[in-house]
Amino acid sequence: MFIRNRRNRAQSMIEYSVLIAIVSAAIVAMTVYVNRSIKGKMKHIESQLNEPTVLK
Repeated sequence: MFIRNRRNRAQSMIEYSVLIAIVSAAIVAMTVYVNRSIKGKMKHIESQLNEPTVLK
């Protein structure tokens, strides 16, 4: 009975660690794409601000 209980605990710990690893990888991947998006938007805003103005 104790051996079965230990196996269940070990299996639960492995499942939780795999789940945490997957979630961590997803967060890291998401930050890469968010950073690219922010840099792209900042570059677009910068190009709009640096456009030459035409005075009449």
